[in-house]
Amino acid sequence: MQKDLGNYRKSYEKSALTEDIISDNPMELFQKWFYEVEASDGVDEPNAMTVSTIGLDGFPKNRVVLLKKYSHEGFVFYTNYQSEKGKAIANNPKVCISFFWPNLERQIIIKGNVEKIAENLSDGYFESRPDGSKLGAIVSDQSNVILSREVLEDKLELLEQEYKNKEIERPNWWGGYIVKPISMEFWQGRPNRLHDRIRYSLIDIDWIIERLAP
Repeated sequence: MQKDLGNYRKSYEKSALTEDIISDNPMELFQKWFYEVEASDGVDEPNAMTVSTIGLDGFPKNRVVLLKKYSHEGFVFYTNYQSEKGKAIANNPKVCISFFWPNLERQIIIKGNVEKIAENLSDGYFESRPDGSKLGAIVSDQSNVILSREVLEDKLELLEQEYKNKEIERPNWWGGYIVKPISMEFWQGRPNRLHDRIRYSLIDIDWIIERLAP
């Protein structure tokens, strides 16, 4: 099978990223861009981000998860600690996350160190989830091989009966991670492939700002 995609071309002309309009702190620029993509109504899930880890087999692996909180400290998402990504993080807590917003011709690439958030914060988020999502987290032995879809559905049905009219508590193997950035690169598409790339690098407690060639 073969298909030549060489003629897939697009001119990026929607915006620019110049030094006179950026913030000293990358999280302020992230927040500005996030608000703009929310307001654009052109992305179904603006909080969808790709998380890249180095697996126990030595290979990098990407997957899309949902950002659930951000602050000056970093970016928070939730998952099964015993999943493939959880085991990869336990082995190597250096990760990369990225956002791609094609309607605004933008992406952000973030390198950082990841760690578990406090248990009470994971408890609070788990409590806010619908019961179906809570049970789904308990049902799934994430990343493990299963025989069929019916295995999940049967297990869910049993748990629905077990937890009927009962509080569903967060399992201790499920919770949040925070990615604390050390590098944040903002990419804005520009004409003739001369894209704007502004990188923030954390040196001690200061952010160093540099422009990269596209």
